[in-house]
Amino acid sequence: MGKTIGSFTFVLHSHLPYVLSHGQWPHGTDWLHEAALGCYLPLVRTLRSLAAAGRAPQVTLGVTPVLAEQLADPDFRSEFTDYLDQRITSAGRDLREFQRQGRPRMAELAARWRDTYQDLGAFFHDELRGDILGALRELSAQGQIELITCGATHGYFPLLSTDASIRLQVAQAIKTHQHHFGLKPQGIWLPECAYRPAYRWKPPVGEGPERDRVGVEEILAQYGISYFITDSHMLMGGEAIGTYLDRFKALERLWDRSQSGAAPAPAALDKSTLETYWVGSRPDQEEVAAIFTRDPETALTVWSAEVGYPGDGWYLDFHKKHFPGGLKYWRVTKAQSDLGDKEPYQPEMVEARLDENADHFVGVIKSRLRHHLERTGQAGHLTAPFDTELFGHWWFEGPRFLEKVLTLLADDPEVELMSCGRRLAADPPTQVISLPEGSWGQGGFHWIWLNQDTEWTWPHVYECEEAMFELLALPDCRRGTLGRVIDQASRELLLLQASDWQFLISTWSARDYAEMRFSQHLADFRRLARLARDLAGGGQMGPGDAAFLEACQARDRLFAEPALDHYK
Repeated sequence: MGKTIGSFTFVLHSHLPYVLSHGQWPHGTDWLHEAALGCYLPLVRTLRSLAAAGRAPQVTLGVTPVLAEQLADPDFRSEFTDYLDQRITSAGRDLREFQRQGRPRMAELAARWRDTYQDLGAFFHDELRGDILGALRELSAQGQIELITCGATHGYFPLLSTDASIRLQVAQAIKTHQHHFGLKPQGIWLPECAYRPAYRWKPPVGEGPERDRVGVEEILAQYGISYFITDSHMLMGGEAIGTYLDRFKALERLWDRSQSGAAPAPAALDKSTLETYWVGSRPDQEEVAAIFTRDPETALTVWSAEVGYPGDGWYLDFHKKHFPGGLKYWRVTKAQSDLGDKEPYQPEMVEARLDENADHFVGVIKSRLRHHLERTGQAGHLTAPFDTELFGHWWFEGPRFLEKVLTLLADDPEVELMSCGRRLAADPPTQVISLPEGSWGQGGFHWIWLNQDTEWTWPHVYECEEAMFELLALPDCRRGTLGRVIDQASRELLLLQASDWQFLISTWSARDYAEMRFSQHLADFRRLARLARDLAGGGQMGPGDAAFLEACQARDRLFAEPALDHYK
């Protein structure tokens, strides 16, 4: 590989649920605008800056299809401009307020926000021409980054009741990725890093048939996906799995079944998160996919509530905001400090902290790679997967951290920056292993998405999944008005399957909104299904049904060409 101790990649997962035409504030399109302003634009600028300096960042960047559809929507571009103007106006209003109050430090920060937003607005309009996806496509074409995909709407694969649903999520993802980026993705970030091996599966809640299910990796391989990202406990074991099994019988039943059907991992294999493996869950399985595993030590330096970099006292505090406008003027100050104890942000103190954190992070990377090389004699690959939204949205200084780390590594002769796809091509795995069922969620299994607060959602998902088979069996189901109705029903099904609804319900972060969205997509699917059956039986579409269909098409307008040929 041309370097002495190994290679490294950041894997960044960019995702937001479909929020266009579904509210604005506090839940709705402002989520998308906040992420674009605080995260996606700074990230694109960072990647372009590194590329221009001759330091290919080799980031493996995932953009979920549902996010790509929103960023490409003309409504996003116009509404984002309005959002930017609101931010600039808020900063100017705060500036005048702080000046009147004789608070020069706060006034200086308000002026800084105004300048930052004006600068990002100019970058968005003048340099990118409002096309964030186009900038990413260009970086990919230049070999600077690798773009990967995800389930079409971030459906939680292990809990979907049919392999047809997973095939639709994957096929739609590939189709959408090719439309926006021009290339078929080689890799995928499984939604919530959730994986299920092959076994005889029965829905964990409600009444439903048992089915022989193939492993998720088999479906990925069938669609030409070469690799996916997994969490360290899935590869190495540990205490994560089983934490919540004794509380919820549905989880316990699912866990028992998955274990009885999964092929055991080779006992003699000395596994490492710094190596890649083929995954197969049945004996003599030909269709396999490779895994890249999250390195736990580098993850800890960022995610840990005790020692994670974003908790440094000099960094901008995420929670405390100035109203009206909601801009942030305070620093973390100290761990667990109350909002009333936060001190004003001091930008001049940040650069030194970023340098120290970046140096430390690179030191951890090199220590891990060097230890692996000494132990095995092989140059390993360290994978550092994170939600993209961490860098810039949750952690304001995050994009600068990424830039500093990538600059240090690009200039370091001992470590090679290498995307996951390039690493797989350069050093393909030689071992086939099995993985347990699980995710990177709390507890390592499905608890966040299947618990006493979300259990009610899954029988409705399963009902609609079964109904879609019936709709696609109708005569002339893909033609004319009937075809339009069924196409829209498929969009509502995909949106219904989004894992975001159960996550938001479980975490209480936007519970009412999530329950409302789930119920709306369920009701829309049911009405569209009834309409399709009526039309197939010779009925006519009345004015009310026509208006309803048009409203659904205008509101949930993603995926212009549904990949329904794959729902089988």
